[in-house]
Amino acid sequence: MRTPVSTYRLQIRADFTLADAAETVPYLKSLGVDWLYLSPILTAERGSAHGYDVTDPSAVDPERGGPDGLLAVSTAAREAGLGILVDIVPNHVGVATPASNPWWWSLLRMGRASPYARAFDVDWDAGHGRVRIPVLGADSDVDALEIRDGALCYYDHRFPLAEGSYADGDDPRRVHDRQHYELIGWRRADNDLNYRRFFAVNSLAGIRVEIPDVFDEAHAEILRWFRAGLVDGLRIDHPDGLAHPADYLHRLRAATGGSYLLIEKILEPGESLPAAFACEGTTGYEALADVDRVFVDAGGQAGLDALDATLHGGEAPDYAELIHETKRRITDGILHSEVLRLARLVPAGAALSVDQSAEAMAEIMAAFPVYRTYLPAGRDVLRGACERVVRRRPELETAVNLLLPLLLEAGTEAGAELGRRFQQTSGMVMAKGVEDTAFFRYTRLGSLTEVGADPTEFAITPEEFHARMSRRQAQNPLSMTTLSTHDTKRSEDTRARISVLAELAPEWSRALNRLQELVPLPDGPLANLLWQAVAGVWPAERGRLQSFARKAAREAGNSTNWTDPDPVFEEQLAAAVDAAFDNAAVRAELGSLLALLEPYGAANALAAKLVQLTMPGVPDVYQGTEFHDRSLTDPDNRRPVDFAARRRTLASLDAGERPASYRTDAAKLLVTSRALRLRRDRPELFAGYAPVMAAGASAIHLLAFDRGGDRGTGALTLATRLPRGLEQKGGWLDTRILLGAEVADELTGRSFGPGEVPVGAILGSYPVALLVPSGSGVNHVG
Repeated sequence: MRTPVSTYRLQIRADFTLADAAETVPYLKSLGVDWLYLSPILTAERGSAHGYDVTDPSAVDPERGGPDGLLAVSTAAREAGLGILVDIVPNHVGVATPASNPWWWSLLRMGRASPYARAFDVDWDAGHGRVRIPVLGADSDVDALEIRDGALCYYDHRFPLAEGSYADGDDPRRVHDRQHYELIGWRRADNDLNYRRFFAVNSLAGIRVEIPDVFDEAHAEILRWFRAGLVDGLRIDHPDGLAHPADYLHRLRAATGGSYLLIEKILEPGESLPAAFACEGTTGYEALADVDRVFVDAGGQAGLDALDATLHGGEAPDYAELIHETKRRITDGILHSEVLRLARLVPAGAALSVDQSAEAMAEIMAAFPVYRTYLPAGRDVLRGACERVVRRRPELETAVNLLLPLLLEAGTEAGAELGRRFQQTSGMVMAKGVEDTAFFRYTRLGSLTEVGADPTEFAITPEEFHARMSRRQAQNPLSMTTLSTHDTKRSEDTRARISVLAELAPEWSRALNRLQELVPLPDGPLANLLWQAVAGVWPAERGRLQSFARKAAREAGNSTNWTDPDPVFEEQLAAAVDAAFDNAAVRAELGSLLALLEPYGAANALAAKLVQLTMPGVPDVYQGTEFHDRSLTDPDNRRPVDFAARRRTLASLDAGERPASYRTDAAKLLVTSRALRLRRDRPELFAGYAPVMAAGASAIHLLAFDRGGDRGTGALTLATRLPRGLEQKGGWLDTRILLGAEVADELTGRSFGPGEVPVGAILGSYPVALLVPSGSGVNHVG
């Protein structure tokens, strides 16, 4: 198996095609990247900016460059010695435009007789033999249906006509009644939908890759890439939605000839990948959480908690209660159709009504501490969730005790449908209830509410970080690590700046109170989230901040929401964002705050970057983040990248030009390129892991480790943590580390040791250093 040393994620779309990706290969080679990592490239909905809405799995998307583009980027990568990792989407397909998806078009035209009926996950009985499509403004809008060009049309939506279902002059409403689908009001999706989808996205219909012929057809083009030598590995999107993830991974591993596989799996604290999963690891969100927290000041928690309590009217929210509430909001709202489908599967002999079963299963999912089980793995998790439900809701004990053995049957050879579908659904509830709702309500420190993180874990010590990295080196050395992705709520540099607030809790409290005086928002917790985000990305364009503010408020769902927006509140919210640009007093407050945060945020950003690039695992660099990138949630984090500027800056660094300051884009590019090159060209320097401890007054402000392990002959990473506190102590003072041999800094070219060396001498130019045994370096020094 060929495995990557590092990856670089590129978002492939109509305005940055596979041919464009091919043109970046020389730059990425020079940067030090080992593999390209491409977003989904199969044919997707026209104009899709992300590619996760595949409409035709049999071809590379023409808008993204088509098969010629894939050949071009693969050829360029091969000539440069780079590998290619591609993101694939086995759980669902895009159905927003039925005519664009041959599978879906066939299903709608032929119903159960379609050769693709087995591919989709439709509860035909619940729909009385029809697929319910929630596209109408209201059920009464069937009056707006028309027959045009041989299709049933609702404004711009076109649907197929079943054979023999239409004659000239027929009333479109009657024609509609003869179809294998039923067009319904969009609000009915919450309760009446009868096909599995991705989360609550009606236009993404689940497919059943657990069926061998469905797997084969859905993966035929992907497997051609391996036979043709075009790609080297796959990233699997949303495996938790699959009926049997372990079986799927084994089948995929065999079909690709044992190639490198990663899965987009969110691991909760203490959770590990099931041993049965045939993959190298995850896409790295748990690593992101570890890196972020080691750079957060635990001493700031009390102050931020106090502010949070004030904003909530005197008492800070209990996070466990909060996520229970937000999960129930999901089970009773946008995913209630899925819960009802589970309830309909409960055998009549259980003597439970549909409502009783739905209520009990909603509570069990709300009590889940992880996204899902993979029975028989996770039986204790399911039992524990049921026990918590009974303690919380004693009146549900009978229902829970009846349901538990039925749910556990998913782990038996027979594998009952109820238990299988429950596992597929619990992850949806977690994702929508926690990531997409609670994370926008729990706002004490925005850098903690990131995908894959537990925001109740405020900070970790260097000792805890080292313990986690030692486990990662021993158990998951080929799993990905990351700091930014296309899905992160805030980019790495935005979080790095926001994390400084933990060192400045009193100052932040005063600034937020002043901003609330100047442009009051009636939702205090949301104001906290908003102004942290503004501080994290400032300066920023008005439109970006307006879009983020509106999305954050609607996701939180306290003062407005997606289905029934509150125009009065949203006008107030827009006015607050406008004030950042138009109100002199607000601009002055933001300017003062930025002046305080920016130098420490920049130090945090370089420290996090070097640690992530050199710690155990396969480091990914999300497109463009070799420069400082201060982005917010999607689509803000998917903006175009100026590769020309990065090429020029890298060439200047390689010509010997030094960054003007550690706060510049050039400094971040220096750190990124030097770390990536060293990992690629000197892998033996990254064969182990051992903590390096400093001594002296400011030792707590140094995070250091030796990737040579106990032998102490590898790459040595030094990173400043809690820079504000370090400055207040007067700097590094007498803090020192012991070097066993002479080493050179890949960033500055300076040599140190052997023996005790003052940390201040090493970190005189940058808040980080990458030390290697003298004579082992590979980089031109900037």
